[in-house]
Amino acid sequence: MIRQLLASVIVLAAAALAWVFFAPGATQTLASYGITLPFGPGEQVASTSPAGRPAGGPPREGAAAAPGPGPGGRGGGPGGPRGSRQTNVVTTGVTYATINDTLSAIGEGTAVRSVTVVSAAGGTLTEVVVSPGQEVQAGDVIARLEADAERLALDRARLAADDAAATLARTEGLASSNVVANTALTAAQLAAANADLEVRNAELALARRTITSPITGTVGLIQVTPGNYVGAQTTVTTIDDIDSVRVDFWVPERYATIVRPGTPITVSALAVPGRLFEGEISALDNRVDPASRTLQVQAEIPNEDGTLRPGMSFQVALRFPGEQYPAVNPLAILWSTEGSYVWKYVDGRAVRVPAEIVQRNSDGVLVRADLAPGDAIITEGVLQLSEGAQVTLLEGPDGTGAQPQAEQAAAAS
Repeated sequence: MIRQLLASVIVLAAAALAWVFFAPGATQTLASYGITLPFGPGEQVASTSPAGRPAGGPPREGAAAAPGPGPGGRGGGPGGPRGSRQTNVVTTGVTYATINDTLSAIGEGTAVRSVTVVSAAGGTLTEVVVSPGQEVQAGDVIARLEADAERLALDRARLAADDAAATLARTEGLASSNVVANTALTAAQLAAANADLEVRNAELALARRTITSPITGTVGLIQVTPGNYVGAQTTVTTIDDIDSVRVDFWVPERYATIVRPGTPITVSALAVPGRLFEGEISALDNRVDPASRTLQVQAEIPNEDGTLRPGMSFQVALRFPGEQYPAVNPLAILWSTEGSYVWKYVDGRAVRVPAEIVQRNSDGVLVRADLAPGDAIITEGVLQLSEGAQVTLLEGPDGTGAQPQAEQAAAAS
């Protein structure tokens, strides 16, 4: 136990001596408590001041003067505090850019009016009187089926109708003389009416042996060959009215309230490079597709020269008023806990302007900020800036700027 206490005392004494000899200001601390050591660094510290003069007295003759504050106001440094130095900066001008002013889409062309011509009845095809690409009018004959049986049926029906008409005339004469009963007259009238219906039915059957065009347009490829049997509803050809071409395309849901009938559009066809065609929107779908979140739109493009054809693909472009935002150099964007911001150069000082990023482009960043076209935004030297700090402009938006102080001094000498 005694050995442990002795060892502890020795360790504490060694620590105290080390503190006195090596700790800065140890003797002054002891002196403040009225303890004066007969040895140690306190003798020299108390005798003189850093300026080489007795403590509390004027400097000795010939002693070197202590260095005073530097040019910046802080002792020992040639440049002074950092905040008093001006930062060299380079600025670029703010421009305005417009976004959401153009909508591009891919569309498919169809004829404004298009029909598939089919045979209304079955029979042997005797002739086709048109060729592909021919212009036809509504009612023009396209093809004919064999119709001998139908002609005979029409002649028989007409003969029966003539006989029924004669019988009705005789019965009406006898009925006026009260020779026949009214029932006989009624029967004769019914027979004559049925005979007329048979004539009309025979005429319709004969008319169906001739295939005609329902619209005015251009004939497509002929799908049948004369001499073959053609069944009812067999496709003969197609006829398209291509004086105008309808383009079907789809727009995103957010444009559903902007696009409306009558909106002008511009289209270009892959098959006709270098040429633009103008038209307008003719119709909109009444609902948004829930799977793709798009709205189907139809536009009509005039095609007087017949250059465009149904089935072509088109690049569709629509223009809107759009939205304008300031565009700044990407190097000017900085971040803080409050968000993104830029430094604006105003009368030789740096002014911080909050700038919310809207869109990043290859040539600039669009921001939502209180900036006007032509405002000078600092792009170089931004890391050394603070609010209201004085700066030296090396180069401005117009390519000019103030010379650095070193260059001005060299030019003056």
